[in-house]
Amino acid sequence: MYYAGPMATASYRSDPEVDRALAYLQQRTGRSRSAITRDAILAAERTARRAALRAEAEALRDDVADAAEARRLAAEMAAVNAW
Repeated sequence: MYYAGPMATASYRSDPEVDRALAYLQQRTGRSRSAITRDAILAAERTARRAALRAEAEALRDDVADAAEARRLAAEMAAVNAW
């Protein structure tokens, strides 16, 4: 992956489990700790965004008033369908 421009430096507190995981990923992929960490953060963000969208969609699916309004609009549009 190519990054344009300067990058900020971030630090974190690691533990032996994370150190082992990073070492494993470095060995398997040949990538740097920084690249692996960046990818993990971006993957976590994508996962969180998807979970939020899923929760929003499920809330809309379970919204009785919204479902009734959707059915009413569908019936209204079917009634004025010129074809």
